[in-house]
Amino acid sequence: MAEDMKPHVAFLPSSGMGHIFPLFQLTKQLILHHGFRVSFIVITTEASASQNHFFQSSAALLPGLSIIDLPPADVSGIITDDMRLVTRLSIIVRESLKPVKSILLELKPTSLIIDIFTTDAIDVCKELLIPVYSFFTASTVCLTFSLCLPTLDCEVEGEFVDLPAPGEIPGCQPLRTEDLIDQVKDRKNDEYKWFLFHVSRLPYTSGIFLNAWEDLDPARLTALNENPFFKSIPTPPVFPVGPLIKDGEILTEKDAEILAWLDAQPCGSVLYVSLGSGGTLSSGQLIELAWGLEMSRQRFILVVSQKDPRDGAGGTDMGVLAHPSTGAFLSHCGWNSTLESLVHGKPMIAWPLYAEQRMNATMLVEEVRVAVKLGRAEVIGREEIERVVMAVMEGEQGNAVRLRARELKESAHMASESSVGRVLDIWKSKN
Repeated sequence: MAEDMKPHVAFLPSSGMGHIFPLFQLTKQLILHHGFRVSFIVITTEASASQNHFFQSSAALLPGLSIIDLPPADVSGIITDDMRLVTRLSIIVRESLKPVKSILLELKPTSLIIDIFTTDAIDVCKELLIPVYSFFTASTVCLTFSLCLPTLDCEVEGEFVDLPAPGEIPGCQPLRTEDLIDQVKDRKNDEYKWFLFHVSRLPYTSGIFLNAWEDLDPARLTALNENPFFKSIPTPPVFPVGPLIKDGEILTEKDAEILAWLDAQPCGSVLYVSLGSGGTLSSGQLIELAWGLEMSRQRFILVVSQKDPRDGAGGTDMGVLAHPSTGAFLSHCGWNSTLESLVHGKPMIAWPLYAEQRMNATMLVEEVRVAVKLGRAEVIGREEIERVVMAVMEGEQGNAVRLRARELKESAHMASESSVGRVLDIWKSKN
């Protein structure tokens, strides 16, 4: 089929590889398996060298992919050093999107797929009569809370963190106050106002894509599409299109050395410890972690990252998680890392640090039953780390989460494309 005859959609993620990777994996599916053309509109910043390198190397590998770089926005007179991440990101996006109307007029895509922080494009798409879909890159539990937030904002006085519980989420397990995402803990801060603004715009989209699958969180997916409360918002159709994870990473010399060491270890005997690019521990906590791992007498790989959390490129080493010698994953429970672990059938030790990781961890432990959580403390002691590592690597608790991880691995590989297929049929019919 000639390129100009293929269905054409555009993607507009915010900056940061944690947001870009899942959208790019969907891009690859559309091009390689469904005969689409895709225009990927990139918000460029001087800070993200990994993002720029990623797109430079990807464009030549996917015929049918066009990369459109938005020029870096001058925000030097707007952004201040004390601004929190969501405020900073939202301002950068808003300033960067000024040329997007002319770009969409030229591209004429069937639809535009945005993420939670590029919702300013909704107004442009409404003016141009372009259907817009949101790819929500966080978890189902985070999405249900986000859709409830505008209602909670109207009904609750004071701070959510001062309540015994932040409110019921219809059709879902109750959410604990201590699991609230960081962005809603101070309602007077601009970060809260920006986050509320973005989630309030989700009902104005034609649909929401979720990086999940039916067996992973069936109760919430059912609630999102069928519960009267969510219908009354109104919540647009929710399409679970996952699991979408990174693939085909280029191995460095150090990676090859680690994989060679894993080849020599017994099956399932190694604990992989990685707290992500934003998971920087204090020196005291890092010492306790190292001692706890040593005291457990388990084989382990410990990744210590000092990358900028805004970059988001320091993801999990897929080769390690896929390796049969890896028996479990000690993780911060960021959603991308969680999906990588589950796709490869690895149970988890949950050590949430920030953002929505605490609510993810609670879901993984209490509902999905694929993880064991470390105790809460400002500094988690070596004895607690030793106890949980031993329980997962050797104990009965570990046997249970390993079995559940294997079940989810199978269901992940069997996950149907019927949900994404529904929206693909819509796009193709409008081409």
